[in-house]
Amino acid sequence: MSGKNALKIGEKILFGIFGVFIVLATLSYIALEIVRTRSPEPLFQVKTHYDFSPVGEQGSVMFREANCTSCHRALRNGTNMGLDLDGIGTKRTPEWIYQFLKEPEATYTARTLDHGARPKEASYVAELPDTTLVAIATFLSELRADQGSASSPMPPEGRSSFIDNMLKAWAPESWREKYGDVRDREYTATEAPSK
Repeated sequence: MSGKNALKIGEKILFGIFGVFIVLATLSYIALEIVRTRSPEPLFQVKTHYDFSPVGEQGSVMFREANCTSCHRALRNGTNMGLDLDGIGTKRTPEWIYQFLKEPEATYTARTLDHGARPKEASYVAELPDTTLVAIATFLSELRADQGSASSPMPPEGRSSFIDNMLKAWAPESWREKYGDVRDREYTATEAPSK
């Protein structure tokens, strides 16, 4: 006796394909984790660095004690619920970071997800003592990005045939004359992140 709720052949195929996809994704994840945990070298090239001052070292401890790692990643520790802060010192000054911690929405000039006035979850950050905020801002400003990293204003060294071909295909000649190629620009010592 065939029931009214029996699956049709197309539905069986669709569920079968979906099931195979889930099994393959799970096996691939397990294989990647095995390789990652047993590999003597990191899977991905590390493109950030730090050289902490004494205040920056204190800020690193305060950053963790203030539970900032429950949302943010820094020094490749923490979660990815919020922004990854590795390399932020290449984009922002210590003063800007301090102002953001103290008055997030006034500094960022837009609504933020968790920083700001109560009842936002990270509203307590603005209420931390100034010495703590200065130390955390110093710590974050000392997290630097190397050239070519996602958080660096400078592209990787050398030329890229992919980028060159995309520029030829999509950038009008007038743009190339007006703006130039960022890879050809000379950077000052303060703009270029140290290696």
